[in-house]
Amino acid sequence: MQFSVYQESHIGGRKVNQDRMGYSFTRDALLLVLADGMGGHLRGEVAATIALQTISTMFQQQATPYVKKPERFLELACMAAHHEIHRYSAANNLPDTPRTTVVVCLIQHNTAIWAHVGDSRLYWLRGGQVLARTRDHSHVESLIARGVVPPSARATHPDRNKLYNCLGAGVVPRIELSGRASLLPGDQLLLCSDGLWSMLPDDDMAHRLTTQMVVRAVPDLVSTALAKAGAGSDNVTALAIMWQGGGVTDGIATVTAPDMSTVISTEALPEDLHSTTIHGGAPDKAAVPDVADADPAPEPDAFNDDEIERAIAEIRGAIEKSSQILK
Repeated sequence: MQFSVYQESHIGGRKVNQDRMGYSFTRDALLLVLADGMGGHLRGEVAATIALQTISTMFQQQATPYVKKPERFLELACMAAHHEIHRYSAANNLPDTPRTTVVVCLIQHNTAIWAHVGDSRLYWLRGGQVLARTRDHSHVESLIARGVVPPSARATHPDRNKLYNCLGAGVVPRIELSGRASLLPGDQLLLCSDGLWSMLPDDDMAHRLTTQMVVRAVPDLVSTALAKAGAGSDNVTALAIMWQGGGVTDGIATVTAPDMSTVISTEALPEDLHSTTIHGGAPDKAAVPDVADADPAPEPDAFNDDEIERAIAEIRGAIEKSSQILK
């Protein structure tokens, strides 16, 4: 398994950076995670940190050296993060539970599977084209899906920032899973917060990633988004990889990067070795159930219109409550 990876986060014009990102890998599996603590919520950055630590801990426990049931793992990991955020809130007697969005991708055997909750995005790119991206759990996206407003409303609709799905809310999150994506050498995956994608069109991001290595493309994307947003910029965070291939053990020839010093190769790693950029405060074993033993997760069916309205009202109400506390 070989890949190039780079990540960067900037506070922008905010007082606190509530974005968190990181990756973990074994010889045969790679985990990418990005979370965006919801602005206006008390300790959103804590919720984002807990999400990363919980998901990474589960990966390190269950990737031996790969995860046996990847879709089930992603569902349970996100749900474990949700419950861990609530547990933190109760233990610290918080007036309201911190909230965060999350997007997480698991890559093994040249196949990527991802899950998301909220509006942190994943893009899958090949040859400068966006093959797939996550759909935001926002009010405007639900309106577009029902044909109420056109896709062009994404950038200007007043409800574009109203989310109905996140970790840490009073309602159980709906975890949206992708299908299995077969990666080819040269494919790229980008995980990013809304501070990035809201400033740059999809085709612009694809072009910048295609014409540069990720170690140059990610800083370019972040700095461009910051410049376009100006002094009022949101936190801007991006984590990207270029897939080099599964190596000779999978019968796939890896592409040659211009600078091979930027490529991580895992083929010589022992089966029990885990490497991660996500550190500190990992939850205890009880908070991270084994895939084989855990109870079934809720079905990830779509919210209906009434549920969307109730979820938006609950989230907006929590933001107003937190805003009063922070004054």
